[in-house]
Amino acid sequence: MAYRIRIYGRVQGVGFRFSTKLVAKRLGIKGWVRNLPDGSVEVLAEGERMEEFLKFLRRGPPLARVDDIKIEKVEEKVREGFHIY
Repeated sequence: MAYRIRIYGRVQGVGFRFSTKLVAKRLGIKGWVRNLPDGSVEVLAEGERMEEFLKFLRRGPPLARVDDIKIEKVEEKVREGFHIY
């Protein structure tokens, strides 16, 4: 099962995507992360250790401030690796 996640707050320009990729690779999560025009970050992810990954996303890297997070289960094909767009 894959998850589409939107993270709101101070999440752009603070290393959020890069940190997300590092954590995803460490946890064996596949998917991608990208900035959106409204200032939020979107993630599509799948893996055995999703709870740990979601815990990181709720907190973010040190310079980030996560105000809200929306998590939706989706049936989407997630390609191997973890990518930044």
